Amino acid sequence: MGRHVVDAALARGHDVTLFNRGIHNPELFPEARRLTGDRHGDLQPLREGRWDAVIDTSGYTPQTVRAAAAALADRARHYTFISTISVYEEAGDGQLNEDSDLLHLPDGASDEVGPETYGPLKAAAEQVAQEIFKDHCLVIRPGLIVGPHDPTDRFTYWPVRLDRGGEVLAPGVPDRTVQLIDVRDLARWLVDQVERQVTGVMNAAGPGSQLTMASFLERCRQAVEAEAELVWIDESFLLDAGVAPWTEIPLWLPKDMNAIMQVSIDRALASGLTFRDLEETARDTLSWHRGRPSSEILPTHGLNAARELALLEAWRAQREARQETN
Repeated sequence: MGRHVVDAALARGHDVTLFNRGIHNPELFPEARRLTGDRHGDLQPLREGRWDAVIDTSGYTPQTVRAAAAALADRARHYTFISTISVYEEAGDGQLNEDSDLLHLPDGASDEVGPETYGPLKAAAEQVAQEIFKDHCLVIRPGLIVGPHDPTDRFTYWPVRLDRGGEVLAPGVPDRTVQLIDVRDLARWLVDQVERQVTGVMNAAGPGSQLTMASFLERCRQAVEAEAELVWIDESFLLDAGVAPWTEIPLWLPKDMNAIMQVSIDRALASGLTFRDLEETARDTLSWHRGRPSSEILPTHGLNAARELALLEAWRAQREARQETN
């Protein structure tokens, strides 16, 4: 997200200061001022300047957020903390919104960031940012952030897989709701909020109207002009086969976990959040992927070809066996 926020801010004519270790992509944004340090230790450069606003895109524990926010408390007028919709407890019967209950890290639990601690640690980090910056703090809780330069392949998997063609495993229930947001839309909107010194808490997901898994896949297929056939496989079969939701099949969550893909974004919409067409995101992401050096493609999400084929064949064999039994 960071590079797109910088793009959006520079496009508006803002003076941008980058604070990082100077390790990854140091050639980017030569027009920006650079402070070299480490939020896990060397924060001294933050104690030697003043800024209208700070955007924290990489705070994962309350300890690191406290250190950075405290260093900036008397030097910045506004602090934006990028959190996540993973801070919420399960929704029960209602839709998740900004006032829903948050996860809490149990006493004695590890402060190492992992699948079980990511949400609670982010929730605790939010509270630290709000405690230090009080009524000058904005907390954004994005859903799945997608688009060019996303190394996780959580969205990229789909336009790339559809572009390859053939039979494509489609997971679970076709009308299951999914949410995602193009990083460029998120970044542009975020800069809007910072310019206006907006405070409070807002979810940031998309699109503006309901998107089903079936519609998502079909629109991506059409966008990349793929000759692909969707083969829908029951959720129960996938779970019995040990398929990992979200990681092996991106955007797929079982029914009892899917509330996180249906969060309310009413506040963000009222504050000006808008969305480009999904088709544009799919095309641009595929185009970016095609230009990636092979050394940078380290798949962390998505089925490999052999695993997908094995699942399709097993699914077909099971259906044929049931038909013979009947």
